[in-house]
Amino acid sequence: MSRARTSYVCLPCRGAYKLEYGPGRERRCPRCAAPMFHAGSAFAAPKRRDAEGWRVLTVLLNAGAGFHKSCCGGPGYRPRTWGEVRERMAWARRTGEPPERALVRRELP
Repeated sequence: MSRARTSYVCLPCRGAYKLEYGPGRERRCPRCAAPMFHAGSAFAAPKRRDAEGWRVLTVLLNAGAGFHKSCCGGPGYRPRTWGEVRERMAWARRTGEPPERALVRRELP
């Protein structure tokens, strides 16, 4: 039986790789040997030249907001622009809501 494959991301290289999932197993980038983030099986990488997309992705992954499938088939809302990230981070600072939760809110109250 084959193991499930999921996406791992190297932020310095702007690379994404589909690899077998192994809990507790650190993955290193094949290009630069930096540790990679486990992004999840519902992840779709921005183009390598999309600087804003990678900046947004960096904030999301560092905050702990991954792209894992839920019972409804997808990861849910994730901001796509730097303006959406700034808006949600400002909301988190104002209200005290954890950034990982504020970043995945579809709409702010």
